[in-house]
Amino acid sequence: MVKSLYGKKIGMTRLFLDGGNSVPVTLLKAGPCVVIQKKTKEKDGYEAIQVGFEPQKETRANKPLRGHFARAGDQVYKHLREIKVDKAEEYELGQSIGADVFNIGDVVHVTARSKGRGFAGVIKRWGFSGGKETHGSRSHRVPGSIGASATPGRVYKGRKLPGRMGNQQTTIKNLKIVDVRPELDIIAIKGSVPGPRNSIVRISMV
Repeated sequence: MVKSLYGKKIGMTRLFLDGGNSVPVTLLKAGPCVVIQKKTKEKDGYEAIQVGFEPQKETRANKPLRGHFARAGDQVYKHLREIKVDKAEEYELGQSIGADVFNIGDVVHVTARSKGRGFAGVIKRWGFSGGKETHGSRSHRVPGSIGASATPGRVYKGRKLPGRMGNQQTTIKNLKIVDVRPELDIIAIKGSVPGPRNSIVRISMV
């Protein structure tokens, strides 16, 4: 059984569970991921399968990639990723892996690249409280003092300062699956996951 699966974030909505409780959920299109290559411990030093996700036109891939995809079928894919497995020999080239590997109630970790917020100050980036708003204050949104005087005479590494915010790989752990639609390859996860709509996400089993 695969330990993770790649998919795409569709967006957020809500579901009404038994008892009438409204739960905010994120819809993810989990797969289908097609096995393109098998990595074995004897040949590559580890066990994994390379999968393709999101089919695209053949002209969008160069000649070496088209030859690589041809081993598993006549379809080329936009994304190539690797998934760790216990035994790669248990999978066949061209095999499709979809949302049916998940069940309602499973707990997963979701990894994606967070939304880029551009250059941000300390209040937006780190949640600083800021200075006084009245009485002649000119320090409304500044970070304030960032270091000591003669000792140590420098700013410590890791100091929270303004800078680029977001656009980093982020993992949200222990999210619960509340609904699975295998015929549509869609799963509903309670809560939010990183990234904008249509971004690629990795769904990992706990």
